[in-house]
Amino acid sequence: MQETRFSKFTSSLFVLPYLIVFVAFLLIPLIFGAYISFHDWDLLGSDHRFVGLGNYLKIFDPSTYFHSVFMTGLWNTLTFVVLSVPILVIGGLLLALLVEHLPEKLKGIFRTIFFISYSISVSVIAVLWLWLLDTNSGLFNHLLSKIGVDPIQWLTSMPYAWISIVVATVWWTVGFNMIIFINALNEVPNELYEAGSIDGATPWQKFWRITLPSIRPIMIFTIVTSTIASFNIYGQPYLMTRGGPGTSTKVLLMEIVDQAFVQRQLGMASAMAILMALIMIVVSIVQFWLIRNKEGNEA
Repeated sequence: MQETRFSKFTSSLFVLPYLIVFVAFLLIPLIFGAYISFHDWDLLGSDHRFVGLGNYLKIFDPSTYFHSVFMTGLWNTLTFVVLSVPILVIGGLLLALLVEHLPEKLKGIFRTIFFISYSISVSVIAVLWLWLLDTNSGLFNHLLSKIGVDPIQWLTSMPYAWISIVVATVWWTVGFNMIIFINALNEVPNELYEAGSIDGATPWQKFWRITLPSIRPIMIFTIVTSTIASFNIYGQPYLMTRGGPGTSTKVLLMEIVDQAFVQRQLGMASAMAILMALIMIVVSIVQFWLIRNKEGNEA
């Protein structure tokens, strides 16, 4: 009995570091942020007046400045999510299939090539793509000039600003999804493919009838995590376009940071952040439900 209790205590010690970090850097800030959202909280002031749902009501009131700010940021964020998530998921799967069909000696090399960009910080990524996309001295416009095409204002005109941000993000992060899909493909039993070959299945039929159903849980995971990551976009538009042209690429996180540290309205910024988190939860649940429901109908 004592050994069992000691074993449970020892096992708990392994969880303790994560629990401490979780409470200190996630749970407490989340609770405190929710508390701040119910106050008129000036970042530099000492009088933090309780306003209840006042901040939230201002966000939902179409006549207020805060409604315009929130909806503009939300629309731009959703635009990026819609543009980037399908490419990140499908591109990651295609890269995984490509790597899996390479000779064994080359698999490790190409996995490293496709994944290495993910290990670079967002600031380095931004500097790299700013150089590539610069209107006057960028590599892309230099190559276009060689074939007689006029320079394109990649970062200061639409829709090129969104195209630039999406391309930079996909190049940066698609390797992560590729690794996840490679691990999922390795778990598909070879016996299923052998049985499909005996039945005369084509490569496309094997992919559609064997591969996709086998990796469906990983597909759901990848779609949801890619959506959450895209909702949290900040560094790329902030460093590459500064939210321009105008506010066309000013995403919700940029608006929240602006409210908190420029306008000093920490209560309003916290309310916007809470609403953003709730929207992300709802979108993730809907995605999960739609995919699971489709799986049940096909079964």
